[in-house]
Amino acid sequence: MEKKGFWQSGHKPTLFSAFLYFDVSFMIWVLIGPLAVIIAADYPMDPVQKANLVALPILGGSILRLVLGFMTDYIGPKRTAQIGMLLTLVPLIMGWKFVHSLDQLYIVALLLGFAGASFAAALPLASQWYTKEHQSLAMGIAGADNSGTVISTLFANRLAQHYGSWEVVFGLAIIPIAVVFILFTIFAKNSPNLPAPKTLSQYARVLSQGDAWVFCTFYCVTFGGFVGLSNYLTIFFNTEYGLAPVRAADFTTFCVIAGSFFRPVGGYLSDKIGGTRMLTILYGGAGIMLAAVATIPPLPVVLIILFVGMMCLGAGNGSVFQLVPQRFGNELGLMTGIIGAAGGLGSYALPLVLGKLYQSTGSYAPGFLILSGVTLCSLILLTVMQLSWRNKWMDKGGKARLEPITEQLNV
Repeated sequence: MEKKGFWQSGHKPTLFSAFLYFDVSFMIWVLIGPLAVIIAADYPMDPVQKANLVALPILGGSILRLVLGFMTDYIGPKRTAQIGMLLTLVPLIMGWKFVHSLDQLYIVALLLGFAGASFAAALPLASQWYTKEHQSLAMGIAGADNSGTVISTLFANRLAQHYGSWEVVFGLAIIPIAVVFILFTIFAKNSPNLPAPKTLSQYARVLSQGDAWVFCTFYCVTFGGFVGLSNYLTIFFNTEYGLAPVRAADFTTFCVIAGSFFRPVGGYLSDKIGGTRMLTILYGGAGIMLAAVATIPPLPVVLIILFVGMMCLGAGNGSVFQLVPQRFGNELGLMTGIIGAAGGLGSYALPLVLGKLYQSTGSYAPGFLILSGVTLCSLILLTVMQLSWRNKWMDKGGKARLEPITEQLNV
């Protein structure tokens, strides 16, 4: 029987619904990042407090991804997603009407993690409708969430400036999530072939393998670097170069677009030349660019450097997930959630590193040098690991083996 192409298989309404849910949720998840400079006018903050504010939604998302992942297994991804959207309304309403102190704003920031946890429901909802040869593309479409970041960085500060209130932006964000909830409820469907719920022993079995932690490290650097910088760059441009909030967010948008556009490019090129070879180039490029930012060059130069650096990190996300299905094809669902949570923790750490070092030294140079060092350490780890991976589950450069030697994988 002839195999169906991607667009002839699966369930397109569910795929589109998963994309909308994930994209709008991602927009809400990173909402505080661009608004932080304007919020600081009402609640004066030192560099560490600003870093905490933009990092807390990421921490909440990392923790809650595990909760929503568990719920997805036991009550299904559609119902989990609906609950996630309803819970996302809580911090939006609080931020709109009930914030009167910085501590209350911290609570709102942490609860925005419900939006970030959408990862755990949206991707399984879409991918479960597709056969193995089409799952990567389905996950790529459903997970094309980076455009949500662009919407936040481009419009959040403009709306706050137009209405004279950053609180109103939280209220306005209720509209798209409510519309998506209605469309999602109507069009999304669970796959008739839902997998059995995962047991704790299955998680333990995957996490007992060293390669799982290696991939978590890789994604912690690429995704963590991309999202962490997406949330923090508005503060960086405002503090270091004195840009007004809207202009600082516009410059951030320019950098975010680079990472967003090149994520699928990273996956595509990894298929062509190999995932480890591509990651070697990208880690090297990102490490050099982050070190160059540490010199605090003139604004036009730093913008180009950050654009290239974010491009490398965004493409690196695609390259990591080109490798993961090769090594953990039978545990891809488990690994997607675990690696996603690790990426969120990296995103949480990055603003704190930059904020605390800026407060203690008065310069962003040490923070960016440390980020560069972490990236180059990942390059060294990749170089070492591919020696043990070669001819086991991948061919030279990180291309998939047509006939992987499964007995050597301890799976």
